[in-house]
Amino acid sequence: MKRILLLFVFCISILSLKANDFNAFMIYDQSGNEVSFSTLVESANDSEVVLFGELHNSPICHWLQLRLAKKMHEHFKDDLVIGAEMFETDNQMIINEYLLDLISEKSFEREARLWKNYKSDYKPVFEFAKENDLKFIATNIPRRYASFVAKDGLEKLEDFPGDADDFIAPLPIDYDPELPGYKKMKEMSMPGHGMDYIAEAQAIKDATMAHFIMENREDGFLHLNGTYHSNNFEGIYWYLKNDDDDLEITTIATVEQDDIDALDEGNRGLADFIIVVPSDMTKTY
Repeated sequence: MKRILLLFVFCISILSLKANDFNAFMIYDQSGNEVSFSTLVESANDSEVVLFGELHNSPICHWLQLRLAKKMHEHFKDDLVIGAEMFETDNQMIINEYLLDLISEKSFEREARLWKNYKSDYKPVFEFAKENDLKFIATNIPRRYASFVAKDGLEKLEDFPGDADDFIAPLPIDYDPELPGYKKMKEMSMPGHGMDYIAEAQAIKDATMAHFIMENREDGFLHLNGTYHSNNFEGIYWYLKNDDDDLEITTIATVEQDDIDALDEGNRGLADFIIVVPSDMTKTY
């Protein structure tokens, strides 16, 4: 009886430990106020486009993306569209063929130039779209064109044959080199190392992603992209607003901090919602 009583006391002690002794993530609004995931979901469901800015190797980001996709699907039903930077526009046919079960998973994964962390990080959301008959849109410019722009500049992109137009935002794109994000990127680049036009390469990626979001959106569009592509309401966001200033957009940024119990001053204003993960969080690669 004494041993049973001791075991009971031990179990009660374990259960009484605070679940939030440490957190895997925190969510803040742009002013630094802590908010719940439910609040983020409400904003997403009130928007036409959600730009989920991720850290590519963060398991927290990918888990929350799947959770958000499920919540948005409950709201938008079949009118939800999912798109991602991680898929290039010239692979849309392969994506569609797999979504329609016309080709095997093996063929799809072999031919679609998937990111190395596809299976651990993006496959769950992609397969969720497939299981629920949702459209999944490749939004990123084919890397061969982005690499060309980084080396030779935007103007030279128009030298490609007409078929290339199918995979790129309409040329010429609006490009503002004075936008803080592009300006900072240009200042950090090293001329003479094959990346003289790195900011222009970033701009054509942003413009192309925005273009394919606008081309394919229905009632709700969840877009997955690196957080730098939409931080500070620039990048993809800037191009979307250039196309339709009345578009309702929710932006999400992700940052790492040693202490996540308060949003660092330098991370305020990055987006409508800022997900903060611990700096020592396990990475997927």
